[in-house]
Amino acid sequence: MQDQTVLPPDAGEEQNLLGALAKQLARDEQGEHALLLGPDGSEIELPDPVFQALRDVVSAMSQGLAITVAPHNTMLTTQEAADLLGISRPTLIKRLEAGEIPYVLHGRHRKVRLKDVVAYRNHTWQEREEALDEMGAAGQEAGFHDDTLQPLPQE
Repeated sequence: MQDQTVLPPDAGEEQNLLGALAKQLARDEQGEHALLLGPDGSEIELPDPVFQALRDVVSAMSQGLAITVAPHNTMLTTQEAADLLGISRPTLIKRLEAGEIPYVLHGRHRKVRLKDVVAYRNHTWQEREEALDEMGAAGQEAGFHDDTLQPLPQE
């Protein structure tokens, strides 16, 4: 399998169909198995991770976003990994050299597995959320929340 980028349809009937499909997929109950109906009428049960991926793809495309599908064992260049993380290439190199993200050397070039980049991104998002929660709780304990409820004095 190779990387594949799918562009959303232009505005029109296909875009409306995607929007309706996204709404329907968002309403579907967890725990029940989704079925894929083939052109010949055959039914194939979709594993939950496949259904979740399909739901995410349809949701993004209904919002006008392009989707790239890539297998997890894909090796990324440092620029591709940096772009995925939304950081500069030199910042990524520092994190690689600090051992925060595993990498391999192919000659003089560093390569990073997509699954390691995604795991790092998820880990950092989790850390940021925890830090924000702690800051919010500390601010509330210190009474900063109460200060925001009062209008600023007019000069």
